[in-house]
Amino acid sequence: MPLYEYQCAQCRRRFKRLVGVVANASPISCPQCGSTDAARLISRFARKRSEDDTLDSLANDMEGVDEGSPAAMRRLMRDMGSEMGEDLGDDFEEMLEEEQSGGADPDASDSF
Repeated sequence: MPLYEYQCAQCRRRFKRLVGVVANASPISCPQCGSTDAARLISRFARKRSEDDTLDSLANDMEGVDEGSPAAMRRLMRDMGSEMGEDLGDDFEEMLEEEQSGGADPDASDSF
């Protein structure tokens, strides 16, 4: 069953509906104002890329990155995590924020 995106003509809210082929289907109505005057929108679509395509794209993005700039490297790491579908987690974000604010030295070790 396809997922369609609509925009209400009355309140201009955008909403999505899973639409199937059903006899006597009820009309599409806006969840905010209840109007049935809604236009179906042309939605964006997604495609699954292979891991090789993703890595090639990331390699191209890395060509213009200033490796000496911490801000550029943070942005690159976030982009890489997002492109690979990985959640880097709160610990990673905290580490980046701490580094940006001039906090703890990441090379320092507490074991000595």
